[in-house]
Amino acid sequence: MASVVKLTPETFDDVVLKSKVPVFVDFWASWCLPCKAVEPILGTLAKEYEGRATIAKLQVDQYPGLREKYQIQGVPSFLVFVDGEAKAREVGALPPDRLRGMLEGALQTS
Repeated sequence: MASVVKLTPETFDDVVLKSKVPVFVDFWASWCLPCKAVEPILGTLAKEYEGRATIAKLQVDQYPGLREKYQIQGVPSFLVFVDGEAKAREVGALPPDRLRGMLEGALQTS
């Protein structure tokens, strides 16, 4: 059963940039209530898209270098990577259909 992958700077390149499938990354913070509200949705998406996409999350306070590299200004921020490039970006607690739409768009272009 697929689960949400917890990213670190050491795993980011292999999991996200070198992935053969689209990768949906949630940039989040432990103090962020909207981030916590979205968490169950990410688990659902990981199961729905198992084998077709990877769902991952990165704690921005623990890893400020990646937060800066990807210009994360607010949390939660969602980026979808295809072939190592960020192809979609959304900010804020979004409904499941909107998050699913980001993934579907990535799957159509990959």
